[in-house]
Formats: sequence, C-alpha cells, structure tokens
Amino acid sequence: MTVTAAEVEALSDALVAAGALAVDVTDANAGTVLEQALFDEPDHWPQREWALTKVNALVAADTDVNAFVSTSATAAGLKSMPRFEVAHVAEQDWVRTTQQQFQPVRIAQRLWVVPTWHAVPDPTAVNLVIDPGLAFGTGTHPTTRLCLRWLERNLRAGDSVLDYGCGSGILAIAAMKLGARSAAGVEIDPAALVAAHNNAMQNQVNVDLTPAAAGPPPAVNIVLANILANPLKLLAPLLSRATLPGGRIALSGVLEHQADEVEQAYRPWFSMAPREYDDGWALLTGTRIEGALS
Repeated sequence: MTVTAAEVEALSDALVAAGALAVDVTDANAGTVLEQALFDEPDHWPQREWALTKVNALVAADTDVNAFVSTSATAAGLKSMPRFEVAHVAEQDWVRTTQQQFQPVRIAQRLWVVPTWHAVPDPTAVNLVIDPGLAFGTGTHPTTRLCLRWLERNLRAGDSVLDYGCGSGILAIAAMKLGARSAAGVEIDPAALVAAHNNAMQNQVNVDLTPAAAGPPPAVNIVLANILANPLKLLAPLLSRATLPGGRIALSGVLEHQADEVEQAYRPWFSMAPREYDDGWALLTGTRIEGALS
C-alpha cells in the first residue's frame, strides 16, 4: 500500500492490530530520481519520513486481504481504502537463507571473521568464529571492519582492553586472540551479553562481560567503542576515565560528517590521530594525554 507520510504510523499500528505478522515501510519512490535518503541518527535527519511511503504487511496465506486492508484503513482513520498489491511469499528455509547472507570475511592480512556454520578458510590465520544472534557485530559492517583493522595493527601483547557497547563481543574476542592480557565487554542489551558470552566460549577465550548498569569500568590500555555519534559524545568523560594515561581509544559508529563534533568531545583528554574512513563511516583514534583532567 502507498500512503502519505502523515498516514504511515497510524496505518502501521492498525495493520499490526488487525493481525499482520510483520510490517515494514520503504520509500515509494525508491529507484527513481525522487528517492529520498534517510540515513543518520534521529536528531540529524533533515526529515523523518518519506513523502510517499510504501507499507508492506505480511499476513497468513488464507487472509481475506480486502477485508484486512479495509479494516486497517478504517481503524487508522484513512479517508479511503488505499490501493494495494498482493504477492505470495513462497515457503523456504529461512535459517539457511539468512546464513547464506553471512559468509567468511577476510578483515586483514591475518584476521578472518567466520560464522559458526562455516568451515574456517585459513586455519593459520586469526579466526573469529562468530554467531551474531540478536547482537550487532558480524565483521561485515564498515565500522566493525575499521575497528578490527585498527586493533590488529595497534594492539600490543599484554594490553588490557575494554569494548564498550560490545554487541556480539567481536572486538573483545579479537583482542584476546590477538594477544591481549585481558578483555572486558560492557553492554546495555541483555540479549547481546548472551550472544557475546556464547561467542567467547566458541572462540575459547575469556571475556569479562558486564551490564552497563553495573557501574564505571576499570581503566585499561585500549578502549574500543563502536556505537553511534550521540552516545559517544555523552560517554566521553566515562570513556576517558576508562583509558589509562598513555593508553589509546578507538571510536566508530560515526558518519563522516559527524566526525568533527565527536572528536571535539574527546580532545580535552586525548591527542587525536588522523582519521580512517570506510564507505562513509569514520574511525577516530587517540592517545590519552598524561595529566589530563579526569
């Protein structure tokens, strides 16, 4: 169904209430010169919805579609029933289909990320065996690649590492397999902590995983935070205290145009290094200044 921006939220809610198994929205003008990109954090968006939006609802095969759409449109307060198209979704092995989208990825010269259901391509490499579960961090996103490559180049044997917002645990696990003395992961999402714990066991490394609500983390040699620009700015004092004098920090989840404002938040505590970029995303790194105020 194609509706206006003002109708999207009410119709989506009405579709779910009427029994939709899933609802998603896309730009009705996608693929045309009128396509509008919405790609940023909420308070940076020039707009928050498409002028014309395609609303897709997944329903059981025996659904009376006309009645379903009519009921939803009425409940949403639409002035008329929207025109719609129907497509049948064939049965398939969704688990296998999903797994096929996640293949082994070579991150750097000696570093691979390998899903648990694949054989290791290079047994001589440092292989991170990862099942993302319900957490972010498969190694395929540019921000994760940036962090992993930096870690491979900069981690020294015996370093202590903190991954703040650890998701699947991929960065903390990589640190341990690259020679860190210890690695800790902090998360606000309980499901991510479960995924990170399972991944650490799969990789036979010990990662100290704690919820963010447990309190400030101890200071370490290397702090990693692959989150988003706004949380990174708010966390600057906490993450600076978590970095030992002379220690290093690596921040990602930052779009190129957000890099200046995030870097500015960390300059009171860090001597910042030149940035690295990958597909529109930035990696900010720095060294903790001796004697900087905590």
